[in-house]
Amino acid sequence: MSNPSASGKNSTIQVPEKSQTIAFQVESRSAPVPWSTGLCDCCEDVPNCCITWLCPCITFGRIAEIVDGGSSSCAASGAVYTLISILTGCGCLYSCFYRSKLRQQYRLGEKPCGDCLVHWCCEPCALCQEYRELKSRGFDMTIGWQGNVKQQTPGVMAVTAPMAEGGMSL
Repeated sequence: MSNPSASGKNSTIQVPEKSQTIAFQVESRSAPVPWSTGLCDCCEDVPNCCITWLCPCITFGRIAEIVDGGSSSCAASGAVYTLISILTGCGCLYSCFYRSKLRQQYRLGEKPCGDCLVHWCCEPCALCQEYRELKSRGFDMTIGWQGNVKQQTPGVMAVTAPMAEGGMSL
């Protein structure tokens, strides 16, 4: 009765009694999830706000370690961020990719604008928002990936970090 197109997004239905074709849109992905806090809500976590404004490499390193699932360390990511910032003055070009990764992992909306533009215009605010987002999803940002894994399952080494409410899906 239905005739899906090759892309799987548009379908047509033949209505036999009226001999009409009705086209409709099928949404293949769920709607983006809103961020837990706004971009300019930096003062919701004053200690992190201060650290980010004074030394953004620390906040970036913590974010990168969690987003990468422990495959990169906080220190290594922070050092790369610092090196790029010193050599080019554009650490935001590196950190915006982690915002994209974070958004993809948690299906977050690209708000208020594109990831690179958010980082370009207000790097500290973007880093603070990402940090707060991971914190709101159950991560203790001060203990790194391995610490979160151990904290999730005391006494047993697990292979996953804390799950967000509703779980993660692709």
